[in-house]
Amino acid sequence: MTQASTPETPGATLPALLANASTTASEQQQQYLTFTLAEEMFAIGILSIREILEYGQLTEVPMTPPFIRGVINLRGAVVPVIDLAVRFGRQPREVTKRTCIVIIETDTGAGQTQQMGIVVDAVSEVLEIPPSEIEPPPAFGARIRIDFIKGMGKIAGRFVVILDVNRILSLDEVAVVSAMQQETVAA
Repeated sequence: MTQASTPETPGATLPALLANASTTASEQQQQYLTFTLAEEMFAIGILSIREILEYGQLTEVPMTPPFIRGVINLRGAVVPVIDLAVRFGRQPREVTKRTCIVIIETDTGAGQTQQMGIVVDAVSEVLEIPPSEIEPPPAFGARIRIDFIKGMGKIAGRFVVILDVNRILSLDEVAVVSAMQQETVAA
């Protein structure tokens, strides 16, 4: 396991986080952006990460599921922002100066992708986790839905939950988010 870099402040760009990281495709698949949420460490493969933004400039959208905090304008595109804590069935987290919005890209099927933001308590670092150090998701005992978990990465004697970004939203929820984006653009 090799540490790549640690962000100094929220709003760091992905290139800044990856400044010292290797960039070959096979190595990128082993690199994960780690972040905290309610004192737990999670990770997402860097191939799904587009950028990291400082929390702010959110526009609330009425009549959306409770885990959708709102939308942001990202260079002219409407991007929904998901409260990951609420999505995992927990209470909304208090926004602090370390709270970030991580912009991820999910595969919605049929070659379509969807950008969305996820609210996290703090971004930690980019780590390399070799496939040999990743265990399958637990069959029981997880604090979040098992289908959200891609695997459990072993880092310095403890586990990090590796999330499956394509399963954080169900097909019905993706339809709600897409409709929300179209309505916001039309308004």
